[in-house]
Amino acid sequence: MTKQTAEPVTIYHVAEQAGVSITTVSNALNRPDRVGADTLAHVLEVIDDLGFTPKAAAVSQARRGVGRIGVLTPFTSYASYRSRLVGVLEACEGQAVEVVLFDQQSVAEASSPLLSSLPVTGRLDGVLIMGLPLKDAMARRLAQRNVHAVLLDSFHRDLPSVNVDDEAGGHLVGKYLAGKGRRSFAYVSERQRSTKFLSQGQLRMRGFEKALTDAGLGHGAMRHVITSHDVAGGRRAAAAMIAADTLPDALLAHFDDIAAGLVSGLRAGGVRVPEDVAVVGYDGTEIADAMDITTVRQPFIESGRIACGLLLDQLTGKSRAVQHVTLPAELIIRSTA
Repeated sequence: MTKQTAEPVTIYHVAEQAGVSITTVSNALNRPDRVGADTLAHVLEVIDDLGFTPKAAAVSQARRGVGRIGVLTPFTSYASYRSRLVGVLEACEGQAVEVVLFDQQSVAEASSPLLSSLPVTGRLDGVLIMGLPLKDAMARRLAQRNVHAVLLDSFHRDLPSVNVDDEAGGHLVGKYLAGKGRRSFAYVSERQRSTKFLSQGQLRMRGFEKALTDAGLGHGAMRHVITSHDVAGGRRAAAAMIAADTLPDALLAHFDDIAAGLVSGLRAGGVRVPEDVAVVGYDGTEIADAMDITTVRQPFIESGRIACGLLLDQLTGKSRAVQHVTLPAELIIRSTA
């Protein structure tokens, strides 16, 4: 008597079960940005339920000797993540590892279509996710597909992570500025498009405001100014505050490019920095060094190296532990505050 084997699940089964076209399933796997968020979530759920493995993924799972890790982050939007990549590549030097880069437009987004589909495609053995929030469903999908993952500049209780203590960084700035006699403040950043996760900006603001409260200045001492995340955005924010006569004593920018624009815009408007208004940036990038801006330096290269090391340990079986590493931030005092 011949033993019958179960029919392998194909893309046709997925399309039929999901009630969509084969093209939609293909796009969900390969071009997820072309699929609506609800449809993408539905198709991926069906894929998980059926246990569908694309043909390319089956080949990947049979691969031996070479690991392929993906690095998913907003490289083109934030220079800081390119610095972290240096640490990642340092950790991979001499290893039998292929590094594949995936660009995500902004960390202000609440979700990433590309991140949602990557585990299903089977293209990767591991993924390093920088600065992007991770939902519980996504963490489960990574585990179900045996894709090792480490988070950098993000957090999920079930996955290893490396973060800089942003709340402490914001607190350093608030304590320093209050100690210099500043009494009114603004935090300048881009708009966060979702409140479903605790962002680095929220942590910095929380630490900043706590330091002001500790100094006896009260919750009303700080306000939040929204602009774009670039030098031009800093200039616009400075011009708007000058025009509205709402300049505080001190400004903390979400990161150095905004701070550079604030300094430029304030000086163009006849405002003395730091005599009239102090300006502090965040990150410790080259633009802050070039413009002599007081900033909070983050250990970018070190954080990338540590995070990739955790991922490599997962891939080689050296460690299965879920480690959460927190690195300190450092206040670098220069001429603008």
